[in-house]
Parts: sequence; structure tokens; C-alpha cells
Amino acid sequence: MVLLRDVLEHALNLCNAVTVVYFFLGNGIYTLLMAISLASAVAYNRRIAYQPARDRRSPGAEPPLTVLIPAFNEEASIVETVHSALRANYPDLSVVVVDDGSSDRTLERLSAEFKLSRLDLIYRPVLPTQPVETFYVNPDSPRLVVLGKRHGGKSDALNAGINFARSPYFCTLDADSLLEPDALARLMRPVVYSAGVIVASGGIIRIRNGCRTRRGQVEHVRLPQSWTERFQVVEYLRSFLFGRAGWGMMEGTLIVSGAMAVFHRETVVAAGGFDGHTVAEDMELIVRLHRWSRQNGRAAKMRFTLDTVCWTECPNSLAMLARQRRRWQLGLCQVLWLNSAMLFNPRYGVVGMLSFPFHASVEGLGAAVEMIGYFAVLLAFAFHLALSSFYLSLVILSLVYASFLSVGAVLLEEITYRRYPAKRDLYVLLAGAALENFGYRQLVVYWRFQGFLRFLIGRSEWEPVARAAEAGAEAKT
Repeated sequence: MVLLRDVLEHALNLCNAVTVVYFFLGNGIYTLLMAISLASAVAYNRRIAYQPARDRRSPGAEPPLTVLIPAFNEEASIVETVHSALRANYPDLSVVVVDDGSSDRTLERLSAEFKLSRLDLIYRPVLPTQPVETFYVNPDSPRLVVLGKRHGGKSDALNAGINFARSPYFCTLDADSLLEPDALARLMRPVVYSAGVIVASGGIIRIRNGCRTRRGQVEHVRLPQSWTERFQVVEYLRSFLFGRAGWGMMEGTLIVSGAMAVFHRETVVAAGGFDGHTVAEDMELIVRLHRWSRQNGRAAKMRFTLDTVCWTECPNSLAMLARQRRRWQLGLCQVLWLNSAMLFNPRYGVVGMLSFPFHASVEGLGAAVEMIGYFAVLLAFAFHLALSSFYLSLVILSLVYASFLSVGAVLLEEITYRRYPAKRDLYVLLAGAALENFGYRQLVVYWRFQGFLRFLIGRSEWEPVARAAEAGAEAKT
């Protein structure tokens, strides 16, 4: 018994040391990202955020763009998403929906809404995919084409869309997402004004649950009713306004959300297209583009725009949220492991020396470290082991500081873009930012830890997330 107690005390001390390092490393970098993002957002907002996007472009300067919408059993949302893409304020735009062998009424709903008819079109595959078997068009609406293919997964559907696209750039758009009217123009702004080739451009993803929408447009922005969804709103604000904006400013972009992102077609094709061997095809492509560009002597220029907004659905139940977070963590670990040669590799600049190590240590291993920290506290109480006052203070401080970061993200949203105009929404978001780290965070950490364990044992199945049939009080016509 004495020996067991000594072993537990040594293990507890080791846990304490790891947790301390994790706390200072993770929160130190988060604080740096917050400072960079705050300065960038305020300066950007003063310059151009409230000016119409088209006022800042020279006529004809925008390259042609194709929006690719992969769809598998998306009958509940696909029509609104296509309407959203077709109504985008972009001059030379095509929309390609790839029906990935849906077994529901996805294709029927598209055909009825847009009066599509079957037609033989030229299709030259440059990336290998499952066979594309049918094409649907409406001569009166030439910007829209629907491809029908055998089921091969999201990556396969995107590659089929890339094969069909003829524009130099394409934009991926999830089938449950809605673009703000100027989103594509803003997303392409770095492409228009950059001296070199921009290989990827990402923007902000917001949660549409609770919003009122009509024919592909968000008419009234409001928060969802459940705290499960409200906490996710806070998470998205923190992730995009601090995390991705900060890394973008530092030229350390490692993740661009595939829900809405622009890519340079030629570069993506040369790098091999989307890969279906992980459950995080968007992150995998971004990391591979970094590697491919360095190996071929090119600069992988990637940008993040702060005023580009896409509205998407988030899980509205704990069961679906658990599936999503396990999959995200599994995909993150898969991509990091497959590209581990980039870790602390100066050849990849900021990505190799800062961004990749951060995602590996804090995002990849963070869930395991946090679970160990919580377990250490429970273990100490169960076996009456002494916990240092410093360690207990650190655990409390870490939760309080995490709440501070979330509150900071909400306030940054309020002083800059203010997509939630009602005062009540601000107060609810602030309450959510303060409360999410006491219960909700621990649940998410547990699900992420499950995803980490699945990676360790080699499980790689895709867990489907069922979406809500309606996003708030949604009006459809």
C-alpha cells in the first residue's frame, strides 16, 4: 500500500509538471494570437470592412470562379444552399453541385426547383474519382450544373467538381451552408490584389441555428435557443476571430474550413486533389499544399479574410456534437501524423517552427493532457494524496483564463463586425463565454480524447452528423 501510494504520488507530480507546461504554452500562444487578431481586426475594420466589396475592385479584375457543392443525402438544405451561391455578388461565377450518389430526394429537389434536364456534357477527369454518370442543366440558368456520380465520399465528390470546373479558382461550399451576398467577392480580394498566386483563401464560419432564412439568405440573425448551440457560437467566434485570423497574419495557416474556402485549381490538381484517406480532407489538403509548394520551389501563399462570412448549421444535440468532435480530433491527429516531418522543420518557415508544433502539442495532445489533469485531481481526492496549492490554483486559473479568451472573442465581434445586433444576444454570448468552461468544455475535451484514442488504435471511420431539418424559424418558399 505504501509502495502504491509512492507510485501514485510520483505519477501525480509528473502530471502536475506536464499540466503546468501545457497551461503556459497553450495560453501563451493563445494570448499572442488574440493580440495579433485584435490589432488586425481593428485596423481592417477601420479601412474597408463596412465599404461595399465591389467599390474596391477594378472592373474585370476578378478571375472566373466556380463554387463546388458536394452533396450526399442533403435534400433538407441543398436548395437553399444553391440559391445562396447563385445570388452571390460575383461577376463571373459558375455553380457545380456534385450529387455523390444520394439515396434521398437531393437530385429530385434540385431538378424541380431549378427546372433541370439531363444533357450530355464533356467531362475530362484529371483527378481519379468514381464515375460521373449524369449531367443536369437548365439553358435559362447556365451558371448551374449538377453532376450525378457514384458514391465515393466528400473528397471524391470535390475532385469530380474540380475535374469539371474550368475556372482558375474554385470555392468549396458545404451543402448546409449559406453565403452572405459579398462573401465570394471578399474571399477573392486577396487573389485580386496579391502580387503572387494565392493557393487558398478562407473566411469566417458562423452558426445559422436560430437565424431566420429565406431562399438562401439570412434575413434575421439571432442566437439559437439551446445552450448547446450557444456554446458552439462562442467556440466559433474564438476559433475564427482569434485562432485562424492570428495564424493567417503570421503566415502560419494550417487549417482553412472546407465549409467555405477558395483554392487555386492548378495548384490543387498538381498536388493531387483532395485525399479521402483521412476524415479531415480540408486540413489535409492545406498541409499537403504547404509540403508540395516547398518541394516544388513555390510559395504557398494563404490568406484569411475577416469580413467574409458563411453561415452553417451546427449539431443541435449532444449526441451529434460528440460525433463531430470525435471526428475533428481524429482527423487532426491523422493529418499531423502523416505530415510529422514538418515538425520543427525550418524549411516550412512559420508553419514548421510555430504553427505545426502548436497544433501537435496543444490541439493534438491537448485533450489527453487535460483529461490527465482532471483525472489527477480525482485520483488525489480518492487516495487522499496532497495536491499542491499551486496546482489547484493553476487548474482554477486555466478555466478562468479560458473564459477570458472567450469573452475577448465576443467583445471583438461586438466592436468590429457585430453580426448579432440585439443587446440581449450580446449578454447571452457573454454569459456563454463565461460558463462554457464549466461543464461544456469538459464534455468536449472528453469527446476529443475519444477521438485521440481512436487515432491511437487505428480507427478511421467517418461518423455522420445528422443536421436539424430546420435552422431556427426558417421560411422556405
